[in-house]
Amino acid sequence: MFSHGAAYVRGKFVPIAEATIPVTDWGLTRSDAVYDVVHVFRGGFFRLDDHLDRFLASMQARRLSIPEDRAAIEAVLHKLVGLAGLQDAYVSMATLRGRPTVAGSRRPQDCENHLVAFAVPWVDVIPQAVQDRGAKLWIAETPRVPDASVNPVVKNYQWSDLTSGLFEAHDNGHDTAVLCDADGLVTEGPGFNIFIVKDGVVSTPDRGSLHGITRATVLDLCKAMQIDASVTAIPRALLETADEVFATTTAGGPMRIAEVAGKQLGDGKAGPVFTAIRDAYWRLHQAGEHVTPVRPLADSVDAGGL
Repeated sequence: MFSHGAAYVRGKFVPIAEATIPVTDWGLTRSDAVYDVVHVFRGGFFRLDDHLDRFLASMQARRLSIPEDRAAIEAVLHKLVGLAGLQDAYVSMATLRGRPTVAGSRRPQDCENHLVAFAVPWVDVIPQAVQDRGAKLWIAETPRVPDASVNPVVKNYQWSDLTSGLFEAHDNGHDTAVLCDADGLVTEGPGFNIFIVKDGVVSTPDRGSLHGITRATVLDLCKAMQIDASVTAIPRALLETADEVFATTTAGGPMRIAEVAGKQLGDGKAGPVFTAIRDAYWRLHQAGEHVTPVRPLADSVDAGGL
């Protein structure tokens, strides 16, 4: 039943192909939802508590409330992975605004909010074959939506600007894109944070960007490895002239960029700073640091019937 993945919708566990929401759900019609994604590597969630913290903070920021408390949400995620029988998984949780309980209401507070979650086999934001050769990154002309309009720290489904950036990238023969804000300062890409390395110094944008869990892990690793790193404003020109560039995301970890706007970085091979950070990141997983083992299915708290 669950060989392609498992989902949790309206308090029930179903095969991923059977997971549906009403066409009138504001999560669909208004992108009125928050979400988070955690990965499972070799049978363990990586930094699960951090993802749950961010998910709950996002719900609070958008005035969303669901019946499931933190423990119940965590139990759902464990059970989804168990049902799907996955050792390596992409696990998503989302709270949708839902439908108004008062016919015709336009008031968000009249909607019945609800949790949707699913676990599917591992997904890479940048496919592994592209990571192996190094991704080609396009700098989009589409500006990032201002932080004052859509708070990027609240993980949300407002991707119109990011999708437009992807159109530009693919139209120009590139793999993915990064967006700048109206002032020409680098923000983020569709589903990932961006890092640059210049003269041995690592930097990541201080605006227009999700506070990514993988981003935080990389900054922690830099501190431990005594690599100078900062969260700062990055002008487009600095991205274009960087020695190394890489992306970070839960769905793939640190991922190498080989070209920026058609210009090859260095000799086209993985740079020393990126390589050290990537290898250290995966050593954390192998050592079991920040890892929460997936509970055996028989031990999972039953947060809803099959």
